[in-house]
Amino acid sequence: MSLRNVFKKLPDVTKGLLGTMLAINVIYNAVRLSHPIDVSKARFQEVPWLALVPKNILYYPWTLVTTTFVEQNLVGFLISLALIVFGGRYFERAWGSKGFAMTVLVTSLIPNLLIVPLYFAWGAIMGNSNRAATACTGGITLQAAFLVAFKQLVPEHTVSVYKGILKIRVKHFPAIFLLVNTLSGLILGTDTALIFAWLGFMTTWIYLRFYKKQPDLTGNSTSIKGDASETFSFATFFPNVVQPPIAAVCDQVFDLMCALKLCTPFSDEAIELSNQQAASRGDAGLPTFVRQSRGKVGMSKREEAERRRALALRALDQRLNDAASSQPKPPTSITPSISAADQQALGQTDYRPEDN
Repeated sequence: MSLRNVFKKLPDVTKGLLGTMLAINVIYNAVRLSHPIDVSKARFQEVPWLALVPKNILYYPWTLVTTTFVEQNLVGFLISLALIVFGGRYFERAWGSKGFAMTVLVTSLIPNLLIVPLYFAWGAIMGNSNRAATACTGGITLQAAFLVAFKQLVPEHTVSVYKGILKIRVKHFPAIFLLVNTLSGLILGTDTALIFAWLGFMTTWIYLRFYKKQPDLTGNSTSIKGDASETFSFATFFPNVVQPPIAAVCDQVFDLMCALKLCTPFSDEAIELSNQQAASRGDAGLPTFVRQSRGKVGMSKREEAERRRALALRALDQRLNDAASSQPKPPTSITPSISAADQQALGQTDYRPEDN
């Protein structure tokens, strides 16, 4: 399949994001290559009207949006390109064009806004005025957003690498992503990627957890705001061994936020509905390209058969329970009984209740 055909089959917003990224990176690198190398830093000069530089934010406010599509190296560019093509195609079809566009805007704009005062404060505390002159670029926030969203929709899906040698569940990807960027920031000095990873992760989780309207799969409601399901709590993003202390801290923070009227606690009905929503996703939440390759890579034939059997049994059990609850119970029939004494008196007589 040619690249042109692939592009034509993409949803509208995904096409727009892909075209924007290609155009911005072509312009950005063309401008950088046309300027001499900054000898003092041994690298090409930045393009302040495309890349977000905190000290220039008042002059170029639109960089709060464009900087998300600016990549400094080929590896980052290819990762963001693949992310938009595959992730964008999936989420736009799952959420609709409007919901997908709003999610991308929120999860990229808010981290970019937050990093500006953060870098000014960092520079003031450390006495480094050049900190606010750092170019903050890259699609790290979008990567974090898409991984969090995948964890929400298909947490138990398993991705196999190297022909099944390595298997990782989708719900573990955000933690791995944060760990890699944190270690990279501390060891290699990629502090911008570290900060963007955590800001993108937190922004996306808060938005999906409390604000975004979810598509209803249960048939019980026409609109579900946020996701109160147990499988999408903050602690579930981390390994099981550290979940209890994280959950305890999060509960205290949430109670404080509710006491300050900054948050509204979830009702029992909202929690139950969200849990039903999470359980109802099943294969409906899987991307098309994942479902097509699942039998080839993600699972063996036996595992695939067991999975389908379990889904069928669960659906059948649900239908039987619904049918039993909707029908009136039949009257209990009364069967004549004979006491032990009567049986002894009768002896070998062939007794039939209808003879009476």
